[in-house]
Amino acid sequence: MDERSGLGISKSIMKSFQDQLGNTIRIPFPPKRIISLVPSQTELLFYLGLSEEIVGITKFCVHPAAQFSVKEKIGGTKKLHLDRIADLQPDLIIGNKEENEKSQIEALQQQFPVWMSDIKTMQDTYEMIEGIGGLVNKSPQAATLVQQLTAAWQNLEKVNHLTCLYLIWRKPYMAAGQATFINEILTLSGFQNLLPTDSRYPALSEEDLQQLNPQVLLLSSEPYPFKEKHLLELQTILPNTKIRLVDGELFSWYGNRLLHTVDYMNSLVFV
Repeated sequence: MDERSGLGISKSIMKSFQDQLGNTIRIPFPPKRIISLVPSQTELLFYLGLSEEIVGITKFCVHPAAQFSVKEKIGGTKKLHLDRIADLQPDLIIGNKEENEKSQIEALQQQFPVWMSDIKTMQDTYEMIEGIGGLVNKSPQAATLVQQLTAAWQNLEKVNHLTCLYLIWRKPYMAAGQATFINEILTLSGFQNLLPTDSRYPALSEEDLQQLNPQVLLLSSEPYPFKEKHLLELQTILPNTKIRLVDGELFSWYGNRLLHTVDYMNSLVFV
């Protein structure tokens, strides 16, 4: 930090950071103009106290609601408006390997520092939180959040390995495979995901569902907004399966929202 004439006037210093894909970026530290490309990480940044620094978010970054209403929108997670991002002149962009399109990220990397997360496990989540904390000069707050999450997940009541499928889409039906963060939440909660270990979001026919015949079928609220009518529709296909509508954010948002996931999972009843 450069102090001039004892007046406290300072300039940013350049610091290097490595993201979860192994890329190294250099940013003015601490960053003052941040764009977030992922809803769960946007919520995390606000949670860490960066409301002034965040200059752009996606149209899906709906939490917290008060910030969503006032921040500049730069498109969707997979359809970013690169011109709007350029106009905002960020000194840091934060994205995610799964949520964002590789070609758009590569285009942004030609102009701006882009820090990418890659989340499949809870440990990845903790490392992402601590990594972002260091990136934005909020390491103590990030460390506290990781401690709180670790403690919260020790109170999870497991469901004793009920077989399950977790649907994220309809027409065609698509489910979360084992190579996803959703699967991590299912596994930690004691479910046995019936899809293969190398699958991400495979399409499933009605016949596939019947052949797999899960004990539990979970219908996510996002990205497809499953409703009661869809539950009834699927119950005719799987008459012996326990089917539940569930809050998709609590299964798939990797950030401070995970503080609420354990209580939510413990509240689900499958008897």
